[in-house]
Amino acid sequence: MKRALVTGGSGGIGSAIARRLAADGCHVYIHANRGLETARSLSEEIAADGGQATALAFDVTHAEATTAALENILETGPIQILVNNAGIHDDAIFPGMSTEQWQHVINVSLNGFFNVTQPLMMPMIRTRWGRIVNVSSLSAITGNRGQVNYSAAKGALNSATKSLALEVASRGITANAVAPGIIATSSIDDSFDSKDIERMVPMRRAGKPEEVANLVGFLCSEESAYITGQIISINGGII
Repeated sequence: MKRALVTGGSGGIGSAIARRLAADGCHVYIHANRGLETARSLSEEIAADGGQATALAFDVTHAEATTAALENILETGPIQILVNNAGIHDDAIFPGMSTEQWQHVINVSLNGFFNVTQPLMMPMIRTRWGRIVNVSSLSAITGNRGQVNYSAAKGALNSATKSLALEVASRGITANAVAPGIIATSSIDDSFDSKDIERMVPMRRAGKPEEVANLVGFLCSEESAYITGQIISINGGII
């Protein structure tokens, strides 16, 4: 059984990804920061459906705490599937953006990617099989008003994905990013109403978390072995 770690696994997209990977036969480690109880409830739900999951909590922006948490996992074997889904919004127009807003968003999406991924690489490399999927955003590709910090973080994550893919391709490891557009989670409730979505999205609806999870599940499978270094959009035709 392959072991998978999903960061930000207690959120809307993260929980859908965790369910999909568990259904595909993985033991899923569901990461949360403040949402540990939600992650525990999800792990119990997965177990009730016949899957295997473990909830855990750490702050991806704290390198030492992250390393300690990952070392505990690695004591029982390598993580071969990693989904870096942890990320936050802290939107503001750039002239009014504070240093804290800039740094916090960068720390979670970009430094969090490093803090989680780097300690897992050598154990994964030794198995000569691995899947890394980084959850990016449409904002990283098109830009978005009020999200200079978020676009910068996710754009850098896209570039890191491409470089990492080159480094580990010969070891049987793929690294890709998925870039969702408007997805029906609680995070969009205050940003878009139904008329906005119909106007912006050619498919005239928001995407479902499960649709993102299906793409991630494919990228984590054997069938995706020749796909690496790609930024794959899932946005209903916006671009």
